[in-house]
Amino acid sequence: MQEQVAAREETSEPRYKMKIEKDVDIPMRDGAKLKADVFRPDGDGHFPVLINMGIYQKDKLWIPPPDLEEKPNPHMNWETVNPEWWVPRGYCCVRVDERGSGKSPGQSVLYSPQEAIDFYDAIEWAGHQPWSNGRVATIGISFFARTQWWVANLKPPSLTCIVPWEGAADQYRDILYHGGIFGSGFIVGWFTTHMAHHLLGRAYRNNPDTFQDNVLWRFMRNSLDSGAFKSQQAQWDKIDLPMWAVGNWSGMGLHLRGATEAYMRAASKHKKLRIHCGTHYHPFYSEDGRRDQLRFFDHWLKDIDNGVMQEPPVKLAIRTGHGAYRFRDENEWPLARTQWTKLYLDLSKPDAGSDGIAGTLAKAKPSVLARRSYAASGASHAGHASASSTSLAAGGGGGLSFVTPPLEQDTEITGPLAAQLWVSSTTEDMDLFLTLRNIDPDGNDVLEIGQQGQPVPVAKGWLRVSHRELDPELSLPYRPYHKHLRRQWLKPNEIVEVQVEVWPTSMVFRKGHRIRLDIQPRDGIGSAPYTHYHADYNIGENTIYSGGDKDSFLLVPIIPPR
Repeated sequence: MQEQVAAREETSEPRYKMKIEKDVDIPMRDGAKLKADVFRPDGDGHFPVLINMGIYQKDKLWIPPPDLEEKPNPHMNWETVNPEWWVPRGYCCVRVDERGSGKSPGQSVLYSPQEAIDFYDAIEWAGHQPWSNGRVATIGISFFARTQWWVANLKPPSLTCIVPWEGAADQYRDILYHGGIFGSGFIVGWFTTHMAHHLLGRAYRNNPDTFQDNVLWRFMRNSLDSGAFKSQQAQWDKIDLPMWAVGNWSGMGLHLRGATEAYMRAASKHKKLRIHCGTHYHPFYSEDGRRDQLRFFDHWLKDIDNGVMQEPPVKLAIRTGHGAYRFRDENEWPLARTQWTKLYLDLSKPDAGSDGIAGTLAKAKPSVLARRSYAASGASHAGHASASSTSLAAGGGGGLSFVTPPLEQDTEITGPLAAQLWVSSTTEDMDLFLTLRNIDPDGNDVLEIGQQGQPVPVAKGWLRVSHRELDPELSLPYRPYHKHLRRQWLKPNEIVEVQVEVWPTSMVFRKGHRIRLDIQPRDGIGSAPYTHYHADYNIGENTIYSGGDKDSFLLVPIIPPR
């Protein structure tokens, strides 16, 4: 028994010095050669490979914040593993500059099939080097996570397992069009920044004419999920290799949905789910995060029997407010003991004196139909400057809000959420921005640390009403799945039923706190920088209906104490 316990505690320990090879050519099937840096153990033997490929420039030094658990060194690179930690433990680290970025020549082909094809070729190259044991894994944050899903669709033979750490799996739903509404705030700034890095920063010295793809035009031109993004969407039936999908509760709008969809839908028989909170880079470099990564890779890449796959497959950070949390293991997602609870929108008793509250969130269905209208613009006293900004400051979004009475006991909500709403508009379309908030007894928001370090509320959901058509095969009561294949325009004042996907969350609402739901025509509190373009539908009047034969409610996953 003691020997079994010792075996399960075994992990790779530092024992190697590091050898570095810079600007190695990796041949692609079309004759192109991409540039890579290889960090590997300086010793005899064959070692597993951790690889990533992206546009963030392998030679661009990242200076981490002082509170990062891994300390600065000359080899730190944004969102990638630290070779000084991994190589001594017997792992090769390969960083590849994507085609047309960094030092790799060619035309940039961001968000296209070429990215996955090139990544496939780089993985196979790494798997057949004399220093490789033939087992290759992908790991990295965000950009370096999303490409893992897309190359996994192609099944490179050397790809043994993946750890997509906070990576979007569906380019359309997870990044570009939340509920059909273009998420311009992040993606436009992101692309502009990296184009500047390449054309105005040091990278232009190597490739002065690359990184010229008109990617923003393609994003906006393809505003339906018509097939243009298929190569950037995980094909879950094809992804059957071992994986640890990782998300972030704070990552509404980018770094969350891909992980839960992966765990629910991927064909893999060996999969784990981890969801933490805070910024999108601190957990990756934490002692806890690295321990999870190392034990998973030791098992699949080195055949070390450490018991990692016999442990509960789901690891969740249960948030308790103001950035506090505790990790808890679970056996499934969503949790089997979930008490799915409908909180009905009750317009019969508005809390008139409290911050624009239109009504309550009640456990009892209102018997009488009521309605409440609001301006579709959500404009401030300054109006809406459509020639400049596409969005007012986040938090001034107008609309209607609903709150529960003060909670009689601590209440945990952990899992996916959804809203069913009956709505109408005086114009041909309507944008719905939902925000779930934690309000303390003094009426103040309990905010969390967002993925960019900004304050964020509990959860977010979105829907453009013309995109309300559901996919009946993929929709679940707690996670509606919209087709986004056509627009079902509204007629003036036509009342329609819609299902709104609210991204998953975990929060313990303390006794005396209130759960608040905002329904707004534009981005609400804590949205920046993940804001949206919605200028075309900022006129007229929108209406919410609830009660009688119009069941409007928020479905929440309440978790009873064990």
